[in-house]
Amino acid sequence: MDDETLRALGLLLAAVGGAAVGVERERAGHSKGQDGRFAGVRTFTLLGGLGGGAGWLYAANLTWLGVVLLASGAAIALLAYAAASREHDIDGTTEVAALVTLMAGAFAGSGQARLAGAIIAITVLLLSEKSRVHAFVDRMDEGAVQAAIRFTVMAIVILPLLPEGPYGPFGGFRPRELWMLVLFFSGLSFVGYMARMLVGARQGYLVAGFLGGIVSSTSVTLTFARASRTENEHVGAPLAYGVIGACTVMFVKIVAVTAVLSMPLMLTLLPMIAAPFLVGLAGALIGLRRPQEERREIQTTQNPLNFAAALQMAVLFQVVMFVVHVVRATYGDLGVVVSGALLGLADVDALLLSMAKTASTSGLAATSALAVAAGALSNTLLKLGFALAVSRPPFRRIVGLGLGSMAAVALASMLLIR
Repeated sequence: MDDETLRALGLLLAAVGGAAVGVERERAGHSKGQDGRFAGVRTFTLLGGLGGGAGWLYAANLTWLGVVLLASGAAIALLAYAAASREHDIDGTTEVAALVTLMAGAFAGSGQARLAGAIIAITVLLLSEKSRVHAFVDRMDEGAVQAAIRFTVMAIVILPLLPEGPYGPFGGFRPRELWMLVLFFSGLSFVGYMARMLVGARQGYLVAGFLGGIVSSTSVTLTFARASRTENEHVGAPLAYGVIGACTVMFVKIVAVTAVLSMPLMLTLLPMIAAPFLVGLAGALIGLRRPQEERREIQTTQNPLNFAAALQMAVLFQVVMFVVHVVRATYGDLGVVVSGALLGLADVDALLLSMAKTASTSGLAATSALAVAAGALSNTLLKLGFALAVSRPPFRRIVGLGLGSMAAVALASMLLIR
């Protein structure tokens, strides 16, 4: 397409995006009645088109004219808010949506169609899901709010201040890259923590195990195993299936993380861990067929986002990467696999990071995949040992059969596929 056609499509996208926001505002009743606000579908369509025109002028090097046009649209929204606030106690959501529509239109008009579409989609989603968003915020505890603030500081304030590197031997120390990886793993764990907190015990221990496994399947296993000794014996089976669910999620997490860090590693690793995942999934489905009753809340994980924990994770990641680098240089592929099995007993996240780096820098995807599979096997055996040591029947019997089967097929997969 030529530039003129692209600009015309951008203007059309700007107007359509504004119309989408306007439809939501009208359906929500914010543009009609005694308390109706200044903008409905027609006004929002025009605002989107106005923003698109401003973006088009900017792209055509008519910068000041575009700025004036965009400022005029923003002034209309602000004046409407000022007028409405004198008569009613209002929240300003519609006026802010108008400003966002102008911004998205400007991006569309200047050629940033994907960004404009994403902004409009998120805006409409937030507006239409008002009750759910408010309910989500109401259910957040103080620790979750503080963790979200810390994560924002860690990502927006600390990350830009860190140097690129590398510094030192053994592959070098790259502060900014390392901190980005810490943010990635911390954010993933925080998502699991939030989901676990919001669902609570309402959906039973199996769902709690699934969600807790995103943060730490080892923590879920140990906590549920201890609970099986203190809770009513009828709770033992649901707790056991919760552990199987958590350990199954570990394999999903491994695939997701390696896909982000190193796609060749994930593709090589996938056949080695598919079988234990399917065995765990079958066990979880058996547990899902059992009646799900509301259970007493059992806290399986602590809030994973605080600055001290992030620093400890960064230090651990760097030490592990140094150790793996030295082991590979000294003992070759066998040393990498053995170190993977040992790391699986301590920290699967550090194992994934170190093996992803090894696969990307040295091209040893097969060796790194075998090391990750060995780490997953050793971690499963560790959790099996915890469960057998501190639990009682029927929890011990179900988890022993479930995790034992997962470990057996994991070992068979490693031997057959390597």
